[in-house]
Amino acid sequence: MIESILFNLMLVGFLGIASQWAAWRFKLPAIVVMSIVGLLAGPILGLINPEEVFGELYEPLISMAVAIILFEGSLNLDFREVRGLGKPVFRIVTIGAFLAWILGSLGAHYVAGLSWAVAFVIGGLFIVTGPTVILPLLRQSKLKPRPAAILKWEGIIVDPFGALLAVFAFEIINFLISEDATILKLVSFFAASLFAIVLGWALGRFTGFLFEKGHVPEFLKSPVVFALVLAGFSVSDQITHETGLLAVTAMGMTLANMHIASISDMRHFKENISVLLTSTIFVMLTASLTVDTLLEIFDWQIIGFVLLMLFIVRPLSIWLSTIGTDLSKREKILVGWIAPRGIVALTVSSYFASVLLDKGFKDASILTSLTFALVFATVCAHGFSIKWLASKLKLANDEHPGVILVGGSAFSTEFAKALRELKIPTLIADSSWQRLYSARKAGLPFYSGEILSEKTEYRLDMTPYDYMIAATELDSYNALVCTSFISEFGRNNLYQLNLRNQSGEDLEEMVHTIGGNIVFQDGPTWEELNKRVECGDVFRKTTVTEKYPFKSYMEDIEEGTILLLIQKPTGKVEFFRNEASPRVEEGDIVVSLTTRKKEMNKINERIAENNEAERNKEKESEKPSR
Repeated sequence: MIESILFNLMLVGFLGIASQWAAWRFKLPAIVVMSIVGLLAGPILGLINPEEVFGELYEPLISMAVAIILFEGSLNLDFREVRGLGKPVFRIVTIGAFLAWILGSLGAHYVAGLSWAVAFVIGGLFIVTGPTVILPLLRQSKLKPRPAAILKWEGIIVDPFGALLAVFAFEIINFLISEDATILKLVSFFAASLFAIVLGWALGRFTGFLFEKGHVPEFLKSPVVFALVLAGFSVSDQITHETGLLAVTAMGMTLANMHIASISDMRHFKENISVLLTSTIFVMLTASLTVDTLLEIFDWQIIGFVLLMLFIVRPLSIWLSTIGTDLSKREKILVGWIAPRGIVALTVSSYFASVLLDKGFKDASILTSLTFALVFATVCAHGFSIKWLASKLKLANDEHPGVILVGGSAFSTEFAKALRELKIPTLIADSSWQRLYSARKAGLPFYSGEILSEKTEYRLDMTPYDYMIAATELDSYNALVCTSFISEFGRNNLYQLNLRNQSGEDLEEMVHTIGGNIVFQDGPTWEELNKRVECGDVFRKTTVTEKYPFKSYMEDIEEGTILLLIQKPTGKVEFFRNEASPRVEEGDIVVSLTTRKKEMNKINERIAENNEAERNKEKESEKPSR
């Protein structure tokens, strides 16, 4: 094992990001891949042991990373998102959490064999389903807005409360068994929790004030936010262990509901930090486990407890807590199944294992093995099943990758018709009701509203759509739309029509840094596309086969044909571009905008022949008769 701190940091970071890439490339749950990679690098192959190498820095590093991840997740908790879902969410994070605590504690005592004291501590901790595991699963599964919002809100809100519930249970136990314990200690615990909430709220309001009044320059906003997050977490945690998580959650929710433009602008940076920290911390935690801990997992009591939590405790707590709400049976089944545990459960359980052992609870020695067994089982079971189950319950958008066309026009309408014939979900968005007339008349899905408005995020479900094409007559607006949606779609999936005016100094450099990719072969402009559609040009769909390869297709197409896109047999869409055209293979469907030149040539030839015949008749009639 290499003991260099620098090398271990590098290796952990590399393995974490490599796991994320492998999960994306092979469509696997990222958390599962990271856990397996950490186990291989740590206890199995013995390449690294972060806990041993980092020493006293190990726990503070993980705690700060968890605080930042939880803060980043809570920044997405805008109350407008849960309109109509307030009752189910409130029930799940209160009644559901309480039921999960009681049922989990009973299971820990009767099945896992833990004493009542240890069982109630670990039962409180096991209600958590934090953003480190929920958010990656939601990104992967493409759930519909309602179940996705419920799972996200539950994961982020219950995360700090689960840790606090474990602390509360421990304080109760300490009060009952310690001779020097007083009621004052219990009161101080609740006071510390209230202080953490107030501190988080105050830091959120203070940050918002600084940003709104312009007291912080743009380049310092992200550092200032993260410095205040760590300050709030550290101060609260110093007063009472685990209350820091409550402080950062309160701070994030406060900022999210102040609707400050600067915070929204930081979203892409915050997501990058969250992905990096999640990848690193999961590898660190799993790599720090020992072989003995892994072997303990195969004890029948631990296996029985994990199965109980999966198939009885979670579903039962959700079903009982949501009685009388408007959740459908399918939504209850999905939410009642998905409850992966993550970083908070692993880190806090190791803390309580050492504390409870010091208090004389010998059975606390299996807490680390028990927690890892539950974390790994839930991450694997829910990670591999969420997409399949959501699809079976019709709570996921499992159609082909969709396209949003921004800008109503004759071209947008006809292009949308062609895409719909290929079963590609298509939506035309425009702020003008009049420009949407042809789309409405054709019965195409449309959105009437400003796509850049903040309200659009809550009125328009963008989950079915993987691509966006800004196709308005304004070049600057197209560029602005593409730049604004980079964090949602990714730069490679954002397209805009070619610029009408391509003159100007350094314009070529600007196009690569602002806006989207110039779409369609030869980069036709808005005017050209609409003029051709209005003049009768048609969208043609041609399947490339072994007998009719793409080379033959290119030889046969008419001059002036614009190649638009190809659809793979899997349903994936790839657009033709000037910079990089897709590779067309057997089975692909090529969509093009084709002129009717051949038909016009035939008509013109017939007209010319008729004219020639008329002239010949006239000449014949003009000849003098003999």
